[in-house]
Amino acid sequence: MSFFKRLFSSEKKETLDKGLEKSKTSFLSKLTKAIAGKSKVDDEVLDNLEEILVSSDVGVNTTLKIIERIEVRVSEDKYMGTDELNQILREEIAGLLSETKSGEETEFTIPSNTKPYVIMVVGVNGVGKTTTIGKLAYQFKKAGYKVVLGAADTFRAAAIDQLQIWADRVGVPIVKQQMGSDPASVAFDTLQSAVAQNADVVIIDTAGRLHNKVGLMNELSKVKKVMQKVVGDAPHDVLLVLDGSTGQNAFEQAKQFTAATEVSCLAVTKLDGTAKGGVVIGISDQFQIPVKYIGVGEGIEDLQVFNKYEFVDSFFK
Repeated sequence: MSFFKRLFSSEKKETLDKGLEKSKTSFLSKLTKAIAGKSKVDDEVLDNLEEILVSSDVGVNTTLKIIERIEVRVSEDKYMGTDELNQILREEIAGLLSETKSGEETEFTIPSNTKPYVIMVVGVNGVGKTTTIGKLAYQFKKAGYKVVLGAADTFRAAAIDQLQIWADRVGVPIVKQQMGSDPASVAFDTLQSAVAQNADVVIIDTAGRLHNKVGLMNELSKVKKVMQKVVGDAPHDVLLVLDGSTGQNAFEQAKQFTAATEVSCLAVTKLDGTAKGGVVIGISDQFQIPVKYIGVGEGIEDLQVFNKYEFVDSFFK
């Protein structure tokens, strides 16, 4: 279908292809086995496809939606060859992702009418939250924006130290206090500093633990309220970072965090080390929250803007 036009540079596309290699190889080898000796998409092929999608961590509900869409196509076309199945999968999954307005972007940008643009980042420890913030700061700076970081995950000294290392590496200012200090106080100081410096983007690291939903909810609500004393409509994005390699566990974390705070977008990390890349499709669909960024490698350039067409093309090609 014509909407699979080249949107990324060849270098960026190569990184994405490489990052999704394990997911793609696993999926396509299962698909090849499922349609071996079959020339036509029939009930048996669809049953096998359903099993493959579920085992690729797309999730049961999303898988059923995809199968229903393909069933409609099969009934309309009367005869559909198995050689067309790959292309149809690409089209239907891209269509499904379109419903969440997920993956429309190709570059790291922020709205031109909001300054500073405040991103509050949440996620449990170990998912790659601080690394994602560092790489995001790098990409925004590279795009010409003035960036300030705030170390409001004050529960762990390591989180503050790690963010400082990234700030130094990227060459952006960081606002921090001692471990154990009030996260809301750090957020307040960060926004004051950002406004004084006429910054374009503020990225604030917050709660790296799901100690309990109520505690998390209260903490994040307080951080938001205090930020709004400096920037009335902050935060403009609440970015939840999930580890794609944990598959179904990432769904569970998404459920916990969306119950605790208003998550507006997602970053799914560590996709290069796993065959569970389908989790991106399932989480985006199930939570109706757009995936904005994906991590497809350890390098500083390996955080990418999530573009559904390029993702689906790499996953199924």
